[in-house]
Amino acid sequence: MKIGILQTGHVAEELIPDNGNYPEIFARFLDSQGLEFDNYAVVDGDFPGGPDAADGWLITGSKFGAYEDLPWIAPLEDLIREIYATDRPMIGVCFGHQIIAQALGGRVEKFSGGWSVGAQAYQLNGENVTLNAWHQDQVVERPADATVVSSTAFCENAALVYGDKVFTIQPHPEIDRAYLQGLLDVRAPGVVPEPLRQDAMDQLDTPTDSARLADMFALFFKEKRIA
Repeated sequence: MKIGILQTGHVAEELIPDNGNYPEIFARFLDSQGLEFDNYAVVDGDFPGGPDAADGWLITGSKFGAYEDLPWIAPLEDLIREIYATDRPMIGVCFGHQIIAQALGGRVEKFSGGWSVGAQAYQLNGENVTLNAWHQDQVVERPADATVVSSTAFCENAALVYGDKVFTIQPHPEIDRAYLQGLLDVRAPGVVPEPLRQDAMDQLDTPTDSARLADMFALFFKEKRIA
């Protein structure tokens, strides 16, 4: 099964030698799932010819906001709506979660409650899972077609499903310990409040359920369900 990765950002240059860019990170995260990948760096204007260029689609995270006036945002929203109108499954992570919601009638904004960084506890579709988070923006109004499958006191719309078409999640199951430490060392200073950064550093060794999410992603791609 061929998955088209819609790349909406770039890993910080200092972190690429040890981690790769977003397509490599996601390919590693889903390495054991029997999937093939094509990458489209939509952040740089590289778009597929249409929804039929892949069997399923995955939209990555990004340092940008879904609400920003950037030249690739509107075309990406158009593509999302085109994919949604087909029978191809689509998954969004963090920015991907947000831009899909925005494209389908929801609203995204910079959350007044601030940042969520590092290991966080979620109940996802009835399962208790721990995943790494890295976000300030949130989906504050979900589209009419979206159903909440994870919600926390901090993040009301932490994961959404849209029937058998779309599965999106706010945290980052693809972020492993090494990459998280790199983000905390390189990107967090001066951006993330220092107490939150330090708390995330203190929890770097917290086990996460990324492998469970990789299974869930693959199940959705192959069977269009999460359980």
